[in-house]
Amino acid sequence: MHFTLAATDKHSKARAGEISTDHGTIQTPIFMPVGTAGSVKAVHQRELREDIQAQIILGNTYHLYLRPGLDVLREAGGLHKFNGWDRPILTDSGGYQVFSLSDNRKITEEGAMFKSHIDGSKHMFSPESVMDIQRTIGADIIMAFDECTPYPCTYEYAKHSMDRTHRWLERCIHHLDGQEPMYGYSQTLFPIVQGSTFKDLRIQSAEFIASQNREGNAIGGLSVGEPLEDMYEMTELVCSILPQDKPRYLMGVGTPANILEGIARGVDMFDCVMPTRNARNGMLFTSEGIINIRNEKWKNDFSAIDPLLITFADQHYTKAYLRHLFIAGEYLAGMIASVHNLGFYLWLVRESRIRILDGSFVAWKEEMVKKVSRRL
Repeated sequence: MHFTLAATDKHSKARAGEISTDHGTIQTPIFMPVGTAGSVKAVHQRELREDIQAQIILGNTYHLYLRPGLDVLREAGGLHKFNGWDRPILTDSGGYQVFSLSDNRKITEEGAMFKSHIDGSKHMFSPESVMDIQRTIGADIIMAFDECTPYPCTYEYAKHSMDRTHRWLERCIHHLDGQEPMYGYSQTLFPIVQGSTFKDLRIQSAEFIASQNREGNAIGGLSVGEPLEDMYEMTELVCSILPQDKPRYLMGVGTPANILEGIARGVDMFDCVMPTRNARNGMLFTSEGIINIRNEKWKNDFSAIDPLLITFADQHYTKAYLRHLFIAGEYLAGMIASVHNLGFYLWLVRESRIRILDGSFVAWKEEMVKKVSRRL
């Protein structure tokens, strides 16, 4: 993997770049649709490629490990061949899912023992096994095994967790660098900065992660309940330390406003389940604000869902029709809304890139944050 920095905004820390992988290039800033179990919910791969214009998608190690399982993925030749996606894939380490199972897991220095949410069977994730699992899945970018520190937590807990995450990272690197990729293309490891909302811990973690000199770096443990001001402060602090010539990935973030503010602070990559999860409940993100399409006010609104977007959903369906589908309980409702929301998120990062390159990002961002945060 290689990252080229094309431009940095003169009035903020926003960046435009390009990530080259063996499965194609990714123009940054970028949003990655979440395909938890090898599928972005309610969206065909054809729509992801041609309509939404996704450049990379995310798969979840925990879920793919449990189902369909590594034997199936190995026999298929990896997730790209299994699900028919021929562009880059990033997998998380499974750490967030494991650590969210607070009643069904035990963390030790060796790793995390947990019970499957499917059948209650016991499993062990270690730094070494998680590297092997992600290699078998076949992602282009794989994440180091870390503990996603909960919020709130004590300083002592956050430090202990961060130190263990750093020790786990060293084991991930040692194990991965001693192996060959399984399917004939390169696989890149991103370490993860932790430290909760404690400035000195975030500085320590960012400096340690930077010292490992991997091809890219991630920021974890944010968007877990902390105030927005803390998330933005920690993001800016960490980005000021992580290398300029490596992509920065803010994990699990977020709303359209979160993404714009993250870009302004130097983040290049984002992912979140919000656009598809909210879509299935009738919440639409648009360039003018947030719409609850189930509301009566849209019953006779025959305008496009968002005229600025070029997706099939936005060019061919009206608010009134989409509301009708939701009220009628039609499956098509969630499909159209998911394509729209993902199309909007990808439009937002593409437009951000254009604005960074032409020097108008900050003024445009300030106006867009107001628009995308209001309810219509």
